[in-house]
Amino acid sequence: SATFVYVDGTEGWKNVQDSTSNVTGTSYVTATGGTTSTCGDYKIHTFTADGCFAVSALATNSADNKASYLVVAGGGGSACNIGGGGGAGGFREGKLSTDPYTASPLAATPCSALTLTVATFPISVGGGGAGGGPLPATANGDQSVFSTITSAGGGKSGRFPCSPAGTAGGSGGGAGGGGGGGGAGNTPPVSPPQGNNGGSAAPTFPAIGAGGGGGASSSGSNGSNPSGGAGGNGEGTGLNPASPVGTPGPSGPLRYFAGGGGGGGYASSSGAAGGYGGGGNANSAPPSPGNGTAGTINTGGGAGGQAPGVGGSGIVMIRYKFQ
Repeated sequence: SATFVYVDGTEGWKNVQDSTSNVTGTSYVTATGGTTSTCGDYKIHTFTADGCFAVSALATNSADNKASYLVVAGGGGSACNIGGGGGAGGFREGKLSTDPYTASPLAATPCSALTLTVATFPISVGGGGAGGGPLPATANGDQSVFSTITSAGGGKSGRFPCSPAGTAGGSGGGAGGGGGGGGAGNTPPVSPPQGNNGGSAAPTFPAIGAGGGGGASSSGSNGSNPSGGAGGNGEGTGLNPASPVGTPGPSGPLRYFAGGGGGGGYASSSGAAGGYGGGGNANSAPPSPGNGTAGTINTGGGAGGQAPGVGGSGIVMIRYKFQ
């Protein structure tokens, strides 16, 4: 005789006991939460909003109780009046060493996957920071959290002529036109770093281009005369190649996240592009020339400068072997 247990529509019926050999069949992690998809022998749970990742059963082989993850926080908001680009939300990735997907260079090594337990893990997905200046106030993005992994929200941008400095965050916000300094990235510090610094602004009129927001893989560029600095680029990961969110890679299955927003320029046409991975452009349509664009939702991208822009919301992905 044999005993079977129905797991779900994906796994179907599993043999858990054979009375002839008295050997329990191999089992894997069983969990619910978010939007699920599969890639070969691996299941991915994608959270684009707050939720819960609930593990109800563990694997027979302890090595299969580890999960790869991507945790991206919300991007920082941008300011009007030659505002800098918002900093990207913090980007943190951990990879199971035996999982064949292509991770970003920022994935902690040699094996940074988290060990799962039978428990319910609250998931926080950070919202993008508000744009503004002077009112409503510009804001940093919100943090994203899975288990022991917390990614910090992106820093807000500075604005001309008051409050020109960018703010620290997962990646730092770009400085507002007129001589401000960019905000520090990787704040609070983690290893590998979750982001980079925002760019500074040109100090002397009319050379008052604003700085670009920092991104996951590079710092925001400094402003010049009269142009804003480009946003720092984000990072790409193949953790979920079928994901409907993230910026598609130029080739291959990677999706990019956490690009910094472009810095605003002194002239209406001199704003800079946002970084690859959801960073908003400055001084570009929509809605019209002279206005920056918001960071892309669920990428953690920083907002583009020159007009109040909202940072892109974050995302959390969890991947483990399920068969």
